[in-house]
Amino acid sequence: MEFKHIPIMLTECIEGLNINPDGVYVDATLGGAGHSSEIAKRLSSKGTLIGIDKDETAIKVSRERLSKYNCNIILVNDDYKNLLNILKENNIEKIDGLLADLGVSSYQLDETSRGFSYSKDAPLDMRMNQNQSLTAREVVNTYEEKDLLKILYEYGEENFAKSIVKNIIKQRQVSPIETTGELVKIIEKSVPSKLLHKGGSVAKKTFQAIRIEVNSELDHLRLVLNDMIACLKPKGRLCIITFHSLEDRLVKNCFNENSTGCICPKSFPICVCNHKPIVCLINKKPIVPGENEVKNNSRSTSSKLRIVEKI
Repeated sequence: MEFKHIPIMLTECIEGLNINPDGVYVDATLGGAGHSSEIAKRLSSKGTLIGIDKDETAIKVSRERLSKYNCNIILVNDDYKNLLNILKENNIEKIDGLLADLGVSSYQLDETSRGFSYSKDAPLDMRMNQNQSLTAREVVNTYEEKDLLKILYEYGEENFAKSIVKNIIKQRQVSPIETTGELVKIIEKSVPSKLLHKGGSVAKKTFQAIRIEVNSELDHLRLVLNDMIACLKPKGRLCIITFHSLEDRLVKNCFNENSTGCICPKSFPICVCNHKPIVCLINKKPIVPGENEVKNNSRSTSSKLRIVEKI
């Protein structure tokens, strides 16, 4: 199928990056090159765009879509957690801007065989990088009960985690859970029946939790946030789009900490930390999509954009 992905808050992201035509920019989550195409369009022949994605299909599709632009284009099939190594390997010390559109792409959701969607029956997979060994099937069928509970509580904020995990354990003792459809049925019988008739699938939180675990999404984000700031030039911009509260909390806390002076406990009479701000917040509150965008692209509904500038 065609690699389709509607870039979220495209205008806001491009304005947020404040693009210098001769600058160096990183799209840390390349996807189908929706955001990258708009960045490349604004770069001169002296400018450089680095696109990173752990999905080989995204790299292949984006290479073709970006071939018409005049800037220097470097596409890397890797995880953005390795940002500093990627820059070093390409002899780049500092960059003018970085964009990260977190989460799963529309292509990955819509491609049934990838097993990300709870609305289509498919093998339990959910790997963004299809070369890695850990899949959703392994998580569901081999993780201990306490580990599954932790994942659903922490990554899915699922109120019915105990019941869902209990029924997963019960089913896999009979036979392995192989497909997304089987998992959805287990979830549906684990929650109050009145919830089945309300808007949205009751499987959403569990699928989110398992996907985050399979792809180590929060761990990798936690590791790389300070690296993203460190590699910026003065006046360089960092734009990050999040889709759920766990991601947004990590980004918000990192931005606040790096934009604050003294971080000593309030009980200290004088500052002993000597902490200095290294970024300034471009938007104190997250930017959210407008009504028209939400209407035309329902997947943008929960998105939030935060931007900082290096001092």
